[in-house]
Order: sequence, then structure tokens, then C-alpha cells
Amino acid sequence: MMTAPATGAHERLSPRLRRLVAPNSGPFTYTGTCSYIVGSGEVAIVDPGPDDPRHVDALLAATAGERIAVILVTHTHRDHSPGARMLRDRTGAQIAGCAPYAAPDYDGPGLDASHDRAHAPDRVLREGERLEVGDATLETLETPGHAANHLCFAIMEDKALFTGDHVMAWATTVIGPPDGSMHDYMASIERLRTRDDAIYWPGHGGPVRNPQRYLRALIHHRRQREAAILQRLEAGDETIPQMVTRIYEGVDKRLHGAAALTVFCHMEDLIARGLAGCDGAPTMGGRYFRTRATLE
Repeated sequence: MMTAPATGAHERLSPRLRRLVAPNSGPFTYTGTCSYIVGSGEVAIVDPGPDDPRHVDALLAATAGERIAVILVTHTHRDHSPGARMLRDRTGAQIAGCAPYAAPDYDGPGLDASHDRAHAPDRVLREGERLEVGDATLETLETPGHAANHLCFAIMEDKALFTGDHVMAWATTVIGPPDGSMHDYMASIERLRTRDDAIYWPGHGGPVRNPQRYLRALIHHRRQREAAILQRLEAGDETIPQMVTRIYEGVDKRLHGAAALTVFCHMEDLIARGLAGCDGAPTMGGRYFRTRATLE
């Protein structure tokens, strides 16, 4: 059974890797954001976490006597990126990784408020770009879905992948408007299936130790979820709240808002594939119906 990393814990994971868990536990962050220290002597810090001086102080204490060469950020949700600016101010290290958040043209509830709009990296990394930090080589993968600007980073020598919020062992990823995309998410999952990473280190919770088997399970889960949505449409449900009440029965009601966003992203994808329809442009408040196309 997976052991959750404790809030505030500082642990060595491999000769090249340490993890420090931020004190921001909650229903969406589990025991807290996992910040990773890559290398020794000269190091990179991946996802320095929320705007919390306590966590930045802990990261500096954990790297005392070492040089922080670069601060990498997987995406701009506020539990991952704000600490980067505090760390840059304290160390002079450059911020690299995901692009700033670009707000799409969207009018409705969503994850927009979760984004760190002040994120201003010194360098935006693109697919395949590599950084040499100490004894580690870090490679960038573009993995949109949870957020449009989401990246993963691989430690080439360890065959390990920092997956941010793209793949986590403790929970399925929330995907919601305005910039979350179920289509992009599933395409990014399929891209990871072409790789031979031995272990994933997520932004929250413990590692994924058998990535290929876990990816197959994730795909199966998402297909089950869309099948459940189509069943609810066939049963007469027309709105997202109706579907959430039935599909997520027994789930902590604090998570129902996030569940509604994920159902909405499923609806967008199902409509694009001709499997469902809406009484107008898809919105959180739209009325939906089943079409007669066949589920792939």
C-alpha cells in the first residue's frame, strides 16, 4: 500500500533526488505539494510550492552550502509556482519551465482562480529541451490537459519523471475549464505510454512505481467515467449537477465542484467526438443529450 509523504517531511529518494513536502495539505493537495531537489552541490528545485515563507526557508535549509542553479515549475496553479519568485528573490536563481498563464476567452466557473497570474519565468522550456544541473540531465515534456501550460521533467540518468499534477498515485487529476482539456489530457497520457520511465514523482503524494500499468489503469478509469456520463444521459439526466450527484455518490461533497468541472470537460470531448450534444454552446449550465454515435 502506498505510504503518503508526511507534511513537512524531507527525504532522500535517490542519490540525485530529495523531496520536501510543503505545509499546504488539503482535499486537493493531499499531504502538501511535493518540492523536489535534484542533484548535489549544484541543484535544481522542481515546483517550490505555494506562497509560504516557511516552505521556502525549509528549501533553503535543505540546500545549505549548495548552489540553486534553476527553479523549475510544472504549471501555474498556486500550490506549485508562487514559491519560485520567493526563492529567486532569496537566491538569484533563474525560474524556468512552464509558460505564464494565458487566460482563454471563457465566461463561467472553473479553475481560473487557481492560477498564479504573477508567474513570470526567466526562461520558458519547450518539448525536448534539456538542462544539465550538477550530475543530472533534465528533459522537458509538454503535457497539456490538467492545465494548458503543464510540463513534466525527466531525470534522464534515473529514468524518473516529475509528473506535477498530470499523473498522481493518490487521486485522479482534476481537469476543468477554462484551460483544462480532456482531449489534450488523454493525448498527453498516450504520449507517456511511448516512454520507458521507471518511476514517476508527482506533485502530491507518493510515487508511481509501475508507470505503464498505472497509465493503462488511468485510461480505463477515464473511459469508465465517460461511459457513466453517457449512461446518465440515456437515463434522462440533462445537467452536470444531476450527473455529478449520481456518478460521484459517496464522494466527499467538498470535491463535487471539481468533479463538475471534470464532467464538463468530458462533455466537451464527447460533443467533439459526436457522442453527445448540447442545447447551445457547451457551458456548465447547459442542457445535454445523448446522440446515437457509437462509443469507441
